This record gives sequence, structure tokens and C-alpha cells, in this order.
Amino acid sequence: MSDEVVITCALTGVLTNPEQHPVPVTPEQMAQSAREAYDAGASVMHVHFRAQEPGKGYLPSWDPQVALAIADAIRAACPDVILNFTTGTIGRDQQGALDCIRAGRPEIAACNAGSLNYLKVRSNGTWAWPPLLFENPVEKVEELLAVCRETGTRPEFECFDLGIVRSVGMFSEVGMVEQPNYNLVMGVASGMPADVELLQLLPKYMKAGALWQSTVIGREEIWPVHRRTAELGGHLRSGVEDTFYLPGGERASGNGQLIEALVSVAEECGRKVVSPQRAREIFL
Repeated sequence: MSDEVVITCALTGVLTNPEQHPVPVTPEQMAQSAREAYDAGASVMHVHFRAQEPGKGYLPSWDPQVALAIADAIRAACPDVILNFTTGTIGRDQQGALDCIRAGRPEIAACNAGSLNYLKVRSNGTWAWPPLLFENPVEKVEELLAVCRETGTRPEFECFDLGIVRSVGMFSEVGMVEQPNYNLVMGVASGMPADVELLQLLPKYMKAGALWQSTVIGREEIWPVHRRTAELGGHLRSGVEDTFYLPGGERASGNGQLIEALVSVAEECGRKVVSPQRAREIFL
């Protein structure tokens, strides 16, 4: 295990209301928030695209011009930054996501590696939203990987449960990807929980020598999982897409504070936070 660690900032929420929470939504806000995270130690920016719709606020967008404007603004603000584009479409159609990759040419693209019943239950025993399927069949993954090869983009396989982790290994075995890199998504209600004990088991089901990181969603309970990730040799990610809460339970003012806290965790575990230039050598 290396003592070096790459820090990723998840810049903005998918549907989070910027009037209620500190999420950047415009290209200018994204660039400013990215710079705060970059100055705190983040080398990678995971980006969702938001655009204003009259009377509805800032909603998710798959407009390639929106993606390009955000990418250009972040790159101008953060020298040598690595961009990681979202590609998560609920249904089978991902043409908008593919168009955004072709327009923005990110170094990394999140590749959702398996389907998931996306569920959440309220405390009163009712669904928080109507049950839906996050649909990611193998042919959808293959379609995304083809565009990644076209643009020179590295896929990062998003794994919501252990079966998806094992499926990524099969993608490698059949030649879909040479050396998979894993992102363990923990804390989604119907996926893997943010559980330190579970995290200790997962690396043995990944391909030997693979890069991996944890995305941990929740409140202050996520921070022991970040710490264990650092101890086990994984790379680290945080940001207002994943949480609004610092290790002590206080609300964060934005991405800069969350990345500062994550850097502290890494350093306490003996890991060295690398520069964007070194991150490129490790990740790309």
C-alpha cells in the first residue's frame, strides 16, 4: 500500500436546492468552490451539471454546452486539475451523458457498474419517493466504455453493492477494461451502508493492485469510514454532493471545509496528500 493519497471533491448535489444548502450550481460558482477545494488539497473534481429552468430552479442538465462551460471554468480556476464527469442516467438512455463527455473531454468518467433498486423509506413507513430502478445493464456500460476510449477518458466504476464490485472484476476478465478502478459508494439506503466493518471486507473482492476510493454519503457517521479507507490504502472523496457535515457534527460552509477535514484524516493516518501533477501520474 502506498502512503500517497489522491483527494476528490464532489462539487455539487444532483437536486440539492442552492437556496437551502451551500451547493454551487453556475459555472462561476463551480469554479470558485473548486478553487477552495483545490487550495485545501483536492486534485480531482467530480462534477454534476446544473442549469436553471424558469420557475423550477437549478436542475440536472445533460446539455453538452453546459458541461463544457463548467469544465472550462474549473480548469481556468485550478491549474492541472483532473475532471471527473458524472454519467448517471436513471434509465437506459445515456446519450446526453455521452455528449457531455465528448464535449468536455474529462480525464475521468464515473461509470455506474450495475443496476440498483433506488429506494428510501421515511420514518413513518412510507416511501420517500416512488421506487425506481437505476438501470445499468452491461450493454449500457459497454456503450460508455467505448466513448471513454474515444476521448481518452478513464472510467471509474461506481459500485453500490458487493455484487457490483464482483461484476467489475468480470468486466476485466472478458476484456471490457484492462485494469478497473473502483469507487465504493456507501450510504445509499438500498445499497452498501456506511459501515467500517463492511469496508474491511471489500478490498479482497477487487482485482489485485486496483486503485479504489470510497464515496461515503451521510452525516457525521461517515467520517470513521473515511478514516478506515485511509488506513486500508484507498483514495478519498468528500464534498457537498455527499455530506454537509464535518466530523464533529457541525454543518460545513462548503467544499473547502470538507476537503480540509478530509486532508486532516488522511494525514492522521500517515497518508501524504499529493499534488494534481502527482495525482495525474497515479490516476491516469
